[in-house]
Amino acid sequence: MMKKIALALLLALVLSPAASFAQVVVRIGPPPPMHEERGRPPDRGYVWINGYHRYEGDHYVWTPGRWDRPPQEHQRWVAHRWVHRGDHYEMQEGHWR
Repeated sequence: MMKKIALALLLALVLSPAASFAQVVVRIGPPPPMHEERGRPPDRGYVWINGYHRYEGDHYVWTPGRWDRPPQEHQRWVAHRWVHRGDHYEMQEGHWR
């Protein structure tokens, strides 16, 4: 029994990084971005992160924008985006650079 548990844990540890690199591929392009009112930042150093459409199940869902603080000073946000590649669209996740 212990060997099965150890093997399951080892397998989970090996596969978990691969799941973080999963890419969403969709054959239907996203709708145009929605207009959002930003309001004022909560404090100095905050950056506005635009909302984006994510694909959920069988349709797109809007994820609202938000104010966020960079993890390190002078980093900038690279926005989420859908890239058209041949017969499909691929989501490239937003990230700090």
